[in-house]
Formats: sequence, structure tokens, C-alpha cells
Amino acid sequence: MPWCDSCSKFWTQPSMGEHGECPACGTVIAKPAPGVPWHFKVMLLGLSGYLVYRAYWFVEWLPKHL
Repeated sequence: MPWCDSCSKFWTQPSMGEHGECPACGTVIAKPAPGVPWHFKVMLLGLSGYLVYRAYWFVEWLPKHL
């Protein structure tokens, strides 16, 4: 938890500004939180593609087996 020397207070990451500044005085007290890694986005894209593929084949399979 980041500490602001001028305010004498601990701040949580969500309560700070987007650039890591103290909400009371504006002093930068922490690095901004990193974004989502690129390989996580690729994994989500692959997962969504796979689920669409499985849904398509389920729709194809269903009429043949009813």
C-alpha cells in the first residue's frame, strides 16, 4: 500500500488517480498498475474461437441425433 508523506496516510491502488497520484494532494506516490499482457488477450481470442467452433458443431450434430 502506497504511503503519502505529505498527507501521512496510506492509499489503496483503486483510490489513487490513474497515474499513481495521491487523491488528496496530487503527489505521485506509486507507479500506475500495468495493463493486461498481450498473451492473455491472445488466449481469450483463441478460447472464444474454440467455443464458437464447438457451438457450430453442436448445432450440426443436434439434428442428426434427435
